Amino acid sequence: MSPTSGLLDEFDGTVQGHRDGHGFVVRDDGEADIYLPPNEMRAVLHKDRVKARIVRQDRRGRPEGRVVEITERPPHAIIGRLLQESGVWLVAPEDKRYGQDILVPKTGTGSAKPGQVVVIELTEPPSLFGQPVGRVKEVLGEVDDPGMEIEIAVRKYAVPHEFSEACIALARTLPDKVRPQDKKHRIDLTDVPLVTIDGEDARDFDDAVYCEPVKTGRGKSAFTGWRLLVAIADVSHYVETGSAIDVDAYDRATSVYFPRRVIPMLPEKLSNGLCSLNPEVERLCMVCDMLVTATGEVHAYQFYPAVMFSHARFTYTEVAAILANTRGPEAAKRKTLVPQLLNLHDVYQALLKARAVRGAVDFETTETQIVCDDNGRIEKIVPRTRNVAHRVIEEAMLAANVCSADFIAQSKHPGLFRVHEGPTPEKKDILRGYLKAMGVGLTISDDPAPGEFQKIAEATKERPDAQQIHTMLLRSMQQAIYTPINSGHFGLAYEAYTHFTSPIRRYPDLLVHRVIKATLAKIKYQLPALPTPGEAHAKLGKRLLSQKVKNPSQKPVKKLTAEQLAWEAAGLHCSANERRADEASRDVEAWLKCKYMREHLGEEFGGVVSSATSFGIFVTLDALYVEGLVHITELGGEYFKFDEARQELRGERTGIRYAIGTRVRIQVSRVDLDGRKIDFRLVREGEELLGRAMKDKGVLPPLDDSGKPSGRAPKRAAKAAAGPSKSPIQALKAAVKLAAGAASKKKGRKPRR
Repeated sequence: MSPTSGLLDEFDGTVQGHRDGHGFVVRDDGEADIYLPPNEMRAVLHKDRVKARIVRQDRRGRPEGRVVEITERPPHAIIGRLLQESGVWLVAPEDKRYGQDILVPKTGTGSAKPGQVVVIELTEPPSLFGQPVGRVKEVLGEVDDPGMEIEIAVRKYAVPHEFSEACIALARTLPDKVRPQDKKHRIDLTDVPLVTIDGEDARDFDDAVYCEPVKTGRGKSAFTGWRLLVAIADVSHYVETGSAIDVDAYDRATSVYFPRRVIPMLPEKLSNGLCSLNPEVERLCMVCDMLVTATGEVHAYQFYPAVMFSHARFTYTEVAAILANTRGPEAAKRKTLVPQLLNLHDVYQALLKARAVRGAVDFETTETQIVCDDNGRIEKIVPRTRNVAHRVIEEAMLAANVCSADFIAQSKHPGLFRVHEGPTPEKKDILRGYLKAMGVGLTISDDPAPGEFQKIAEATKERPDAQQIHTMLLRSMQQAIYTPINSGHFGLAYEAYTHFTSPIRRYPDLLVHRVIKATLAKIKYQLPALPTPGEAHAKLGKRLLSQKVKNPSQKPVKKLTAEQLAWEAAGLHCSANERRADEASRDVEAWLKCKYMREHLGEEFGGVVSSATSFGIFVTLDALYVEGLVHITELGGEYFKFDEARQELRGERTGIRYAIGTRVRIQVSRVDLDGRKIDFRLVREGEELLGRAMKDKGVLPPLDDSGKPSGRAPKRAAKAAAGPSKSPIQALKAAVKLAAGAASKKKGRKPRR
């Protein structure tokens, strides 16, 4: 393509600001984002809809754009702190992507006081020669108030957090318990000992399970295995299509989880009451009734509406303890239900065998949980440990989801699948280069199967750099989305997969329930004409309706009907809001971690490099599970080069390498609460790095009296070489240089007689 091709073509897009003052136009047609220099950003704001064109290529070869017209300025609710500087009132936006302070006239401050967090409504947009002007719309409180981080996040990411009056009014009319008329045309499962198994802090229970061994028939028709029942809360019975509750639920698309608070998709009367499978009360449910073979294959299944009675509310910890010791105190309390738990464990082991045969990807990752006190302050950050009970429930839910996807596919009824694509060509090339550079004897094919990834993970799990390799395998995959065009789930190695098991907290699951019910009733489910809920849906919807309508695998599809477009738009909306919920949750966690680390400024911690970039290394602390950046300027006076193939930084002079999994010692040097950033300073690289650097220089590490490498000698050498004015980094380099010089002298010296 010539440098001038397409320069004068205008295109539509959304402005995305950057905290450094420049920005980008995210194009509706899906083409690469266009860079906007700081001077172009002065007259526009983050999230503005614009018409733009490319005017030149910048020094990096990136297309640089100019805004031709602002086509839509969505109502900007900007959150920030109210400040008074030299008699001028202004608000510094909490979201730095806005890039400009908002001027506030004295008459527009309302009851807000300096330093408080406020919501600003714009009264005058920015211009090339003037800042935006606004007025205080809402006062959130002091920046250190408990829960302030959540109040900021829900507004920053436009998360709907208040139900409409119509929704609340409709929820009040719902019954408090299952009525006789609700049980009509349902299977009575109240005598089946279904149980729920969830975390200790769970408040809503949307799935219950039951399992029993089954042996039927003779000869070739004999079947030996298990009958597995997965009963899911029947939200669709109470949330009618197009109702006020349904409109609000679609707008949210998902529940949003924060430390100490949940913003539910449904009103509490439904999510924690009428729809929640609470113990020892009748509840309506949709059941996936499966026959599972000894090899873990689903031999047959059926769906039907039922009424159930939960016989117990188990926790994962409790079930794991019972499975580990059936004669222990936990088992004694649940004596009548222990056989069923053992049956569940048996069917889980069979399903696990089928997972291995499919070659599904199964990486162990560490998730963390923030534990707060009553004031919202972090007490500690602990890893979430997955025990056998988590896995038992996970495999049961996966089986039900697969049956749901198969049922929808067989019925030819439109619906939403949960699609997960394999790696893109670019990511495949990066992964191949990385595996080769790391000396892994395996690689992936041009059209890789999930089993290839799992095989690499298994072959490298005992290597010291296993964490680094597994992280790269994960990063090579794409994000899962909701779409009516089924192209399988790569990670789980399923030809068809959907979400059926969490309709209390996910709207796609509610849609799947409605489709299954409609199919059972031999009718067709029609999506309601729901309102467009926001920017994320609008942006993705415009991309969808552009000329390039493609499925996730980038294979052209035939022109979609109006019905298919409606389902595609619903899938895009649910996918976008899922991302929004994740971003808001991460933002709150980052805020809390920054507040927590402000109390540890200047302290030293051990940690592991979690990623390497061209501008530095990210380190996750061992004890606190907090990640921060060691900027490349903090790595020492030499030049560090980023090796993309090996995903590591390497010093050109000393040969010191920083890659995922490298152990380091750091000091907390800076915390930026507004930017959600934590900066570390390297205190010492450690014996491992020193030994590696000395080895690369042809210098053997010092030995102790037993002839083993000494851990103290490198430290002493570094300390002696450093002197009072040298930093730890300089000390290490001096030690390597000192040892190398000593070795060369020793090599030329005559042997003692």
